[in-house]
Amino acid sequence: MAQATARHWNVRPLRDGEFEQLSQHMAEGSFQQSLGMRDMAQSHGARTSLVGVVDEHDEPVAGAMIAYTPSRFGPVGSVWAGPLCDPDDPDMVSAVSEAILADGRRHHALSISCWPNDVYRRHHSDGSADGAADGALMRDYAHAHWRHQGFGTGYDSVMNRWVYVKDLSGIGDERALLGSYSKRTQWSVKRARSMGVVVREVGEDQFGVFARIEQQTAERRRFAFRGEQYFHDFARAFGDRAHFMIAYIDTTRYLESMQRKADDLRSLVESIGAKMQARETTKLRRRYNEESSNLAAANKRLQAARELATRGALLPAACSLFVEHPNEVVYLFSGSLEEFKPFYASALIQ
Repeated sequence: MAQATARHWNVRPLRDGEFEQLSQHMAEGSFQQSLGMRDMAQSHGARTSLVGVVDEHDEPVAGAMIAYTPSRFGPVGSVWAGPLCDPDDPDMVSAVSEAILADGRRHHALSISCWPNDVYRRHHSDGSADGAADGALMRDYAHAHWRHQGFGTGYDSVMNRWVYVKDLSGIGDERALLGSYSKRTQWSVKRARSMGVVVREVGEDQFGVFARIEQQTAERRRFAFRGEQYFHDFARAFGDRAHFMIAYIDTTRYLESMQRKADDLRSLVESIGAKMQARETTKLRRRYNEESSNLAAANKRLQAARELATRGALLPAACSLFVEHPNEVVYLFSGSLEEFKPFYASALIQ
């Protein structure tokens, strides 16, 4: 055990249970600083350490999971979404940084990078700033000998610095949740439901389907595809905290929906036609022509639904991976098939 420079704290390695308790109970905790992520990193060849800061009772008050990956000149350390410490306490930031530095030296690391799970600046959905940047956060880490590498944009190869967070405060049920989204999103969700889209959680036997959707999405949007094995490893590392979801088109439901719409329009056209026989007006003729056109389009969609049904009962259209943590549920991966874009399956799975 090493003496930390700040107050009465000491630094030492943390046991698995100690670290998981920190992750689950600290405000900065996330799935990326958890035993699941430790196991995931190890399965992909990384060496890992759990380091921490303890008080005078030997109780952990801060910590970090460090993953060391090989590079051409030596190991490189990473603290994803960490460390776990109070960012408003400069002494604690320095103490946990000291623990990380000491561990890095033991591993002969060339460098260690961290991505603190702290808010530097909030923004509205339109991208405009919501309040001032947290300059103290940057100063505290700089004082602890970290050097900021600047803010990036787009898909980062390691960590995205921009994270969209949906605040669920005051939302108690599915109806309220749907109502909290934009009118466009609400329409997309209702559209997906009317098109026979259903969402199912899947096991590893369906990861091939999941991976194929992800791969096509990666190629279309130009980001790296990790391969099917990555998802198997993730499922084994996180267990029941990882939820692999696939949105399918239930072709029977879709066909029934299209049949109902066509039948309703046919009845409407026949009703307008009967009124016209009794007394035709310009208004009735205009409406008859309009609804007849809608009926022709509905019959075309009905025929397309019949053809789609010949391809199977459930057709995968979109997928997502959600990860649970006491502080949050993370929408980690998503993908969709361009062929089924008109079904808005992604809106329903999100």
